[in-house]
Amino acid sequence: MSPLHGLFTLLNRELKKWYKDIVVLLLSIIQPILWIGLFGKAMNLANIFSGTSFNIPGLDIPKQVLDQIAQQALAQTFGTSDYFSFLAAGMLSFIALFTSMQSGMSIVWDRRLGVLDRLLTTPVSRANILMAKVFSSVIRSLVQSSIVLAIAVLLGMSFRVGISPLDFLGSYAALFLMSFGLSSLFMMVAIRATTWQSQMAIMNLLNLPLLFTSNAFYPVDSMPWWLKPVAEVNPLTHSNSIIRNLLLGVPGNLAIDFIYLVVFALILSIIGITLSWKYLSS
Repeated sequence: MSPLHGLFTLLNRELKKWYKDIVVLLLSIIQPILWIGLFGKAMNLANIFSGTSFNIPGLDIPKQVLDQIAQQALAQTFGTSDYFSFLAAGMLSFIALFTSMQSGMSIVWDRRLGVLDRLLTTPVSRANILMAKVFSSVIRSLVQSSIVLAIAVLLGMSFRVGISPLDFLGSYAALFLMSFGLSSLFMMVAIRATTWQSQMAIMNLLNLPLLFTSNAFYPVDSMPWWLKPVAEVNPLTHSNSIIRNLLLGVPGNLAIDFIYLVVFALILSIIGITLSWKYLSS
């Protein structure tokens, strides 16, 4: 049996559990819509200057001047005067993060229900068992991120002038690498987890720290000095930088960001495969 045949068979099994469960499928579609609708519109900093004027005794500043000041301040801080677009781009990586974090739960439940023991008695390699779950998580992450992007466009997200299909492909490549690395990371944790409670505890521990130590909401330059090094090693930071550079025109270093994500995904996948050989046993 070809190694790829076993991988595709297990990948198809993982995806069927997703798209054949109507409730899970609908929730996975509704969730990103809620995120971009609630976070995107509720946290739009440009609305701070939505008043007709700003009155100071003896000084009346018209709304047009306030709008110009707001646009300049936003452009200098975020690289774009459209904060909703800045935040929407960050939500793409966050949805991929959220989906990747749940990848490890699949192997926890397979072990608990006895499915993993049956898989380990087949000719399929342990690495393929792990990689099928990782690729399934990556595919679901990209699908949900696409939904977020479509909804964001409907809500007013704007792209840079002269954007091309290659820019979208580059953005999806960044999401793929980040999701692949994070899925491998949480799969590694799941291999050693003894109960689903311990896996959930680790997910809850890392969820918000990974989000708020990235540039999802604010650029790294606006962070305190002690938080900047943490943000620089966070894969979400590099994924967001690539997406904002390609889609919004926010300045960044694409080469360094892509190299970091490639190394991140490669190292974690290698460690995950090594752990699967060592700790997955029938």
